[in-house]
Amino acid sequence: MTKIPTFREDDGMVTVEYAIATLAAAALAAVLYLVLSSDAVVAGLTSLIERALSVKS
Repeated sequence: MTKIPTFREDDGMVTVEYAIATLAAAALAAVLYLVLSSDAVVAGLTSLIERALSVKS
């Protein structure tokens, strides 16, 4: 006796949802990279680190 496959309207939706979530995460990572590598942010972080590491006697 062979089982007949039943197809529903939402077959494959989990895979599509994972693909969309992966694309959204990659897009967010790209935006964060662009923001964090901008000149203003790099200068601000550099200034903050230099102030934190400077020793006043």
